[in-house]
Amino acid sequence: MKKWFYIGAIGLALFEILNVYFIMPMPGSQEMESIDLAYFLYKWRWAFRGGFVILMAIGAYKAYVSKRWLMLGVLVACLAVAYLFNFRMAADKMFYQPGQLSLADSTSNSIPLDKLVLGIELNNEAKAYPIQLIAYHHQVLDTLGGKPIMVTYCSVCRSGRIFEPVVNGAPETFRLVGMDHFNAMFEDETTGSWWRQVSGEAIAGPLKGRSLPELRSEQSSLKQWLERYPNSLVMQRDSTFNEEYDDLDDYDFGIERGDLTRTDTLSWKEKSWIVGIESGNDSKAVDWNRLKEERVVNLELGGRPVVVALAQDTLSFYAHERPDNTLFSIRNDTLIGKQRYTIWGEPIDDSIPPLKKINAYQEFWHSWRTFHPNMNILQTNVNSSSED
Repeated sequence: MKKWFYIGAIGLALFEILNVYFIMPMPGSQEMESIDLAYFLYKWRWAFRGGFVILMAIGAYKAYVSKRWLMLGVLVACLAVAYLFNFRMAADKMFYQPGQLSLADSTSNSIPLDKLVLGIELNNEAKAYPIQLIAYHHQVLDTLGGKPIMVTYCSVCRSGRIFEPVVNGAPETFRLVGMDHFNAMFEDETTGSWWRQVSGEAIAGPLKGRSLPELRSEQSSLKQWLERYPNSLVMQRDSTFNEEYDDLDDYDFGIERGDLTRTDTLSWKEKSWIVGIESGNDSKAVDWNRLKEERVVNLELGGRPVVVALAQDTLSFYAHERPDNTLFSIRNDTLIGKQRYTIWGEPIDDSIPPLKKINAYQEFWHSWRTFHPNMNILQTNVNSSSED
């Protein structure tokens, strides 16, 4: 009978490891197509645990009588594994939400102006969320313009998105549950479905295939954002997490050296930066090094002419639809074509309409390639006024 104790203990330890292995960045785990298996293990976790504990209970007495210290050692090791993988290595035990979300106007803001922010404007209200802060939290729930918003960021993919956290017509809350293909995943409280950060799509659970509504956001320096929206509120540090924030102090500028969050300075490497844009089923990736060199790239996306432009600060970037196939060049932060526009797409001449904005994302190349497998890449250096 004692063998059942050891079978149960080993089975429980292996289960706790696998329950975390498939949804955390461990060797080989993120290259697998394992999300369905991972969700199955998680959904039935208490059944697995109960079964293994029953086996341990059946053989516990015989194992104790036969070799007491071996039995106790195995038991302690099993409990240690369960604790480690459930309370130390679980995603929501490593990354926490702000205890109290604090925002400040430009006069009382303490965030340096050269820091990157994920900004959003809605119903004449604007807010900015420093990437250094949300890269740790992964998600921040807030309201803007009378709507709930979910500000998300995955530091391993360098991807920022803002969604409306509404499921089946009702506001929903989420927790960080892990990652799939190196992209953060969130679990909704109501159905337990798992949602991918980079797209807002449910990839496992009862709501698989559904998507959260994405809200248009922009990544820029805080200085650029406040020049454009001087009345914007800016998320401030939660002093509880100062040490965690400080660990990401250089992340904005690609100086981070960790294997998961480092930057490749050469083009088209796993951790190279790109600017991704998409329209319907068409998506393209623009090499960040090319964008820094030329500052404006004219291209077509989904049959529409588009311009991607980088501001003088070499931090802020924007994408707009080009009217009448106009080829743009750039001088300072002015787009020059048949008409002139600010880099934000606002006309210099008030008699003409602004440029139509297009969502553009700075992302690691491995992330954009993984989640846009049919996209085109723009890598050939051409004159800034030419068209791809």
